[in-house]
Amino acid sequence: MKHNRLGYYIKEGIVSVFNHGFMSFASICIIVACLLIMGTFTLLSLNIDNMIDAMESENQILAYVDESLSEEEARALEPVIERIPNVADAQFISREEAMETFVNSHENSTIFEGVDATVFRHRFVINLDDISKMADTQARLLTTAGVARVNAHLEISRGFIRIRSVVTTVSIALVVILFVISLFIMSNTIKLTTFERKDEIAIMKMVGATSSFIRWPFVVEGLILAAFGSLSAYILQYGIYRLLTEKLISNTGFTFITALPFSVIAVPMLIIFLVVGFCVGVIGSLIAIKNYLKV
Repeated sequence: MKHNRLGYYIKEGIVSVFNHGFMSFASICIIVACLLIMGTFTLLSLNIDNMIDAMESENQILAYVDESLSEEEARALEPVIERIPNVADAQFISREEAMETFVNSHENSTIFEGVDATVFRHRFVINLDDISKMADTQARLLTTAGVARVNAHLEISRGFIRIRSVVTTVSIALVVILFVISLFIMSNTIKLTTFERKDEIAIMKMVGATSSFIRWPFVVEGLILAAFGSLSAYILQYGIYRLLTEKLISNTGFTFITALPFSVIAVPMLIIFLVVGFCVGVIGSLIAIKNYLKV
């Protein structure tokens, strides 16, 4: 009996999709449009987050060693510094190495002839685990015996944090807003198809049909529309993303931009599209038929 009911629900849902072809097409288009916008902002947020992570890895702290320490004593600070919370690693740079790097960074190195390496300090190049804790790490380094001065780009780190916060907040807000909009449009679209069958629904209620028996074909219809819309949106999103990454970002004027390969996010993106599409389809169908079951 349950098997027969399931067959009836699926059959009625499919028939309804084709009987109201134009409205079904409109519903699919709405789902595609909303998912594309949500997907685009999600991908933008992920890529910006990825670029910020890359920038963070290059944003380092310089800890200058006290001039009174010998090279051996300065090198001995390395394990001490690496034990400080939030320090990923510390690389020792001797005076001679610092001078060589400085001289090589200038085209005319002859102007530095006769300059002694003692004008430079031993130092450590320090990478952090979390850039948001840079100020605390700087304070801890300054209290470490043997460390004379610390250069930390606090404004840059705060800028990265602000950008990430704004992008994340805007993306979440847009996803929520677009989900609500698509849900509203989807439910109203299905309401139009339901209105044409209001008399049929009323008769079914009067002869004893349960609400769930009447409701399920509409849920199946919503699922079918959601599946078509989600898969169509996913294919279009893939095409648009590939076009942008290959044509726009590969342009010499955008070489500083790095993009996540779609293969990295393909499966999660497909799951998100299907889940969001199905939620919109099912909830929209339930909202659409709710009033017509009150007979």
